[in-house]
Amino acid sequence: MSNAKTLGQLKQQGYEARSVKTEIRENLLRKLNNKEPVFPGIVGYDKTVIPQVQNALLSRHDFILLGLRGQAKTRLLRTLTTLLDSEVPAVADCQINDDPLNPVCEQCRVRVEAEGDDLPVTWIPREARYQEKLATPDVTIADLIGDIDPIKAATKKLAFTDPEVIHYGIIPRTNRGIFAINELPDLQARIQVGLLNILEEGDIQIRGFPIRMPMDVLLVFSANPEDYTNRGNIITPLRDRISSQILTHYPRTIEEGRTITEQEAWTERPTDVDVRVPEYIKDIVERLAFEARESEFVDQNSGVSARMTISLMENVFSNAERRGVLTGKKSTVARVSDLVSAASAITGKIELVYEGEREGVRSVAEALVGKAVKSIFDEHFPDAYKLGESEGTNDYSAILNHFKKGETLDLSDEISDDDLLKNLRAVSGLEEVTTKYLDVNAEGELAAAMEFVLEALHQSSLLAKDEILGGRAYRDMFEDMVRNLRD
Repeated sequence: MSNAKTLGQLKQQGYEARSVKTEIRENLLRKLNNKEPVFPGIVGYDKTVIPQVQNALLSRHDFILLGLRGQAKTRLLRTLTTLLDSEVPAVADCQINDDPLNPVCEQCRVRVEAEGDDLPVTWIPREARYQEKLATPDVTIADLIGDIDPIKAATKKLAFTDPEVIHYGIIPRTNRGIFAINELPDLQARIQVGLLNILEEGDIQIRGFPIRMPMDVLLVFSANPEDYTNRGNIITPLRDRISSQILTHYPRTIEEGRTITEQEAWTERPTDVDVRVPEYIKDIVERLAFEARESEFVDQNSGVSARMTISLMENVFSNAERRGVLTGKKSTVARVSDLVSAASAITGKIELVYEGEREGVRSVAEALVGKAVKSIFDEHFPDAYKLGESEGTNDYSAILNHFKKGETLDLSDEISDDDLLKNLRAVSGLEEVTTKYLDVNAEGELAAAMEFVLEALHQSSLLAKDEILGGRAYRDMFEDMVRNLRD
């Protein structure tokens, strides 16, 4: 059936208006009954956040998502549009998307009386029924609710009491839809007061006009607890009127983190170099975020955004891609050294406490990489530190003995996989240990895995490492200690 073009046709088709909250509630119930995905693309919230959001929607509540940065709050709010009808009818040329069967603005009521069933009707897609505003200190009541337009009054020679001189803000223009305010505490207290009527009485008031215009809108908010206490406040009356407060969180497992990163990171890109990222590298990227969220150097009140792992994975991929181009190779494998080269994705995503500032953000980032490398290494290999302390022969004895003879190994970040493998094979026992505990299928993967083992032995305090320009040098730990004492 084609969409009605006039009010008369709309009546003939038996259209029945619903409030936006009722519309969302009924569409949600239908999806739940049909076992359809309700919030596609949202990972890790199935048993925590999403049930609470669904409860709020079924209760027809306005709600707020409260959580640290990078916890998919805005993304979750934007997916609410999937619960709207594909299209809804509205009075044509109406600024506030008035319902043709029940108009609330004066102009539309006049048009209905004058034009009757010939009143033109337009159809609004679901995407156009969602609007959002980032709360900043310069946001005004006129931006959100509306104001009198003196220029319109002067141009049309209208009195200020004429409804036509009203300039509607973004909330009335989202009538019969969803309106989101991000970072609510940043909104000045006197502006927050302007939202009270909408949340409780469901209407708006504009300046001195003796009207209360009912609004059909679902109001949703997001806020960061850090902002909640330090940069701003949600006034008590407003907080009381927001029916549901829902706490978000970071991924709780490595698997959830990997799913998010693989979903969001730009690694499926047009390139002449086939870049392969081993599974342990993907795990290290995610583990690094967990380490940062537990680090004494990182400000835990600010949080560590999931955007860090996404950016880090993209930089790791890009560093490997760049190496492939520079070496003229058509394929390459991402390495642990690419994580260090991609540290710029970490340094801009973490806020440091005083002790962390003293260490320096670069040093903190490298330390986090090291902890993540050791953590993932310990999941695949025997504890290198314990075996290193024990007497007798073990899996790592040949490697450590190689360096105890005074040997060093210099590795450049930009050498090809073939050259890296050639250099690493000079270390006795390294290839045997690597293939014993890691499944590698190609020489490039073997080279990257052997470098992983070497770096993990350093992070286990069994090998010394010097960072050099464009690479690193591994040496015996005891020799390094003696050298430092001599210096």
